[in-house]
Amino acid sequence: MIFATVRMVIPPRKSDEALKILKSIADQCRDEPGCLSCHIYEDLQEENVLMLEDVWRSEKDLDLHLRSDEYRNLLLVLEMALQQPEIKFYTITRQSGIETIEKARGATASAPQG
Repeated sequence: MIFATVRMVIPPRKSDEALKILKSIADQCRDEPGCLSCHIYEDLQEENVLMLEDVWRSEKDLDLHLRSDEYRNLLLVLEMALQQPEIKFYTITRQSGIETIEKARGATASAPQG
């Protein structure tokens, strides 16, 4: 699995336009083969920061997406940014859920105190 993030600082006067384009990108992205999820977030602690986050089944699926018209539209949004966007790709080899928390909290609860 590939986890991709794009973090950008958009000028306030361009935020409505950027969000409209990003929503369209996310909707189309979710329909692409190999897309496991695609979401847009606004940072509540830092003004004018938007993040696009998507997860791909494989590097091949991601590569197809990077060559798509939707991604070209994302590149146009990135040109609106006030500073260099942060673009990151992570390869995930395993994932877990609540069992990781339960395991850690169970180990803490039974650990001797002293």
